[in-house]
Amino acid sequence: MKQIVFATANRHKLDEVKAMLPDDIVIKGLSDIGFTGDIPETEITIEGNALLKARYISERYRIPCFADDTGLEVEALDGAPGVYSARYATAEGSQEICAQANIDKLLRELSGKTNRKARFRTVIAYIDAHNDTHLFEGVVNGSIIDVPAGVEGFGYDPVFMPDGYDITFAQMSLSQKNLISHRAIAFQKFVTTIIPMPDKPCL
Repeated sequence: MKQIVFATANRHKLDEVKAMLPDDIVIKGLSDIGFTGDIPETEITIEGNALLKARYISERYRIPCFADDTGLEVEALDGAPGVYSARYATAEGSQEICAQANIDKLLRELSGKTNRKARFRTVIAYIDAHNDTHLFEGVVNGSIIDVPAGVEGFGYDPVFMPDGYDITFAQMSLSQKNLISHRAIAFQKFVTTIIPMPDKPCL
């Protein structure tokens, strides 16, 4: 049974990833390996932050590790919040990451704007047992709605409606979201490239 560490403390992300895996692949989160600190996210790109997190854990524990970073890129806001998506509202005085505060700020910034096009972009960085680096990207296009809808998912899911659908990510079941999401696309590339399983596709 193959085991890989996912450098995240976000249980929602961990659950999404676990749901995409076959039974013979075990993903461990940071708490599973006894890591309880904070990993700095000081890079200015999504790719940079993903690599930083993967290296941080791989170097300390000497184990294969992958990390992801995700940004919501809104066309009318010149790609913001982008790499700062998780802490978008902190500049206004929030002391901790708050999904609702981020959504509230996003909707204020978009008030009066007719262009609601946006995309979610995920980059997965994997450091393998030979210390080689691999990057995988997933993108899903959509739009930002005016009023949050749905209670599933996390982050900006209640206001993001993917193209071709009339519901938000937060109105989808986990299994439905995992068929089309940015993280699912990136993770499918990761799994089929790093862990070849021709008889057991991950989705």
